[in-house]
Amino acid sequence: MAAPCTENNHKQGKLEFALDVPFPSSREASIALQSLSPDREPRKGGISKELTVSGSTLSVRWRADEARILRVSVGSFMDHLSLVMETMEAFGPPVSVTTQTFCSTMT
Repeated sequence: MAAPCTENNHKQGKLEFALDVPFPSSREASIALQSLSPDREPRKGGISKELTVSGSTLSVRWRADEARILRVSVGSFMDHLSLVMETMEAFGPPVSVTTQTFCSTMT
């Protein structure tokens, strides 16, 4: 979903885009946040990206000077998000640290 432009950003010519991604659990949203947060924007200026988690929803907000920069950043993020979601699906739901059991065999 696209976020509405604020009056301040409109005067500065900034573009905004917001994306909310629901996950089955808050643990999975947090895993996605941790996986996607290290990816900083390669360009120093012209764009900013903020990732947050609220409950089981990952929220991403972009602000950019140019549509081209915004489009490239959102496209790259969507590729990474798709990979994270496919990986979580392949491994199944996360196991809570408190419910893990370790078995050892004696020989």
